[in-house]
Amino acid sequence: MRVAMIGTGYVGLVSGACFADFGHEVVCVDKDPSKIERLERGEIPIFEPGLDDLVAANVRDGRLSFALDGAAAIRAADAVFIAVGTPSRRGDGHADLSYVHAAAEEIAGLIEGFTVVVTKSTVPVGTGDEIERIIRARRPDADFAVVSNPEFLREGAAIEDFKRPDRVVVGTEDARAQAVMRELYRPLNLNETPILFTGRRTSELIKYAANAFLAMKITFINEMADLCEAVGADVQQVARGIGLDKRIGAKFLHAGPGYGGSCFPKDTLALVRTAADAGAPVRLIETTVQINDARKKAMAGKVAAALEGDLAGRTVALLGLTFKPNTDDMRDAPSLDVAPALIARGATVQAFDPEGMDEAAKLLDGVQFRDGPYEAVEGADVVVILTEWDQFRALDLDRVKLLMRQPVMVDLRNVYRPEEVRARGFRYASIGRA
Repeated sequence: MRVAMIGTGYVGLVSGACFADFGHEVVCVDKDPSKIERLERGEIPIFEPGLDDLVAANVRDGRLSFALDGAAAIRAADAVFIAVGTPSRRGDGHADLSYVHAAAEEIAGLIEGFTVVVTKSTVPVGTGDEIERIIRARRPDADFAVVSNPEFLREGAAIEDFKRPDRVVVGTEDARAQAVMRELYRPLNLNETPILFTGRRTSELIKYAANAFLAMKITFINEMADLCEAVGADVQQVARGIGLDKRIGAKFLHAGPGYGGSCFPKDTLALVRTAADAGAPVRLIETTVQINDARKKAMAGKVAAALEGDLAGRTVALLGLTFKPNTDDMRDAPSLDVAPALIARGATVQAFDPEGMDEAAKLLDGVQFRDGPYEAVEGADVVVILTEWDQFRALDLDRVKLLMRQPVMVDLRNVYRPEEVRARGFRYASIGRA
């Protein structure tokens, strides 16, 4: 099938490359000339394991291309996907739909024949109705259907998630649109992937509900971690004990410094605003947002406590800056709260991240960036593991100890076993463990 993908950000580029790998003809369109130029040179603007090879293979085989002007691709398309950003709107937390509406206006003037317009961006309930209104107002004669098809891609595992998903959700009651969507996702039949067809508004809400539930699950185990510290229990064993219950499940029960990233912070906030506007407030999610914001800010205090409360004149080594491993995404990462709070307490901060330092340098003033983990810990009074990159999981602790001014570790991801680190002569603090 012929697909036009509007937007070459994280969702658009991954989705476009995967659809091309399924055998469809895909044109990814973006208004940013520098981004299109980079993609045409074979440069991938985001870090996602395996994406560079996937893009290169499908460009080479002629199924994937890039365009600054999407007119030809939209006219020829069986399906046009809207995969533009929907950031939190400044001031009120609502999703900013200006890019979505602009894409709808452009599509309206170009579609020919029956076309399925698919919302891949994460959007509030009712956005599909507005897209349909925009297109219909400009082109009363157009033959089209607007479909919701939310993405459920985890950064760092996005290709696997697209090709072997738990489910595909499609919001439409139009029979012709359903047929097009079934054909687009037909390669997943081999894995017997469930395709759930719902009403459009239901599909839009499923995305927000899923992310809000996972954010709430993370926040729950973080609060259990605080309780574990207070009563002398082990949060990892608590998580295992409840996670073995199939009604609960083990995923997203890893205590840490709070969730971040491109989805959970903005989507929980957008759901709170949508629910409030609808007169059906979601109190659990409101509280989740508040607790998570406070938690990230409190992590500097945990580091200070490891140095008996005083950070003035101390050097802190931060290992990991991105919100999770295997991505260069710094959006709402805990480091954006932790590093400034440490500096405000008088600390010098030395940091290293395998992929995120270019972006971090734009966002973090006063942080000294180092070339590797051992360079970051040199002369430090405390080393803080903030993101659980694989290369931080098996550090040479004897070497770390020799490089540091004093051997103190604050493990905010519970990467290490406390008894092993302490046996090497470190003072050690972690999350939710005695």
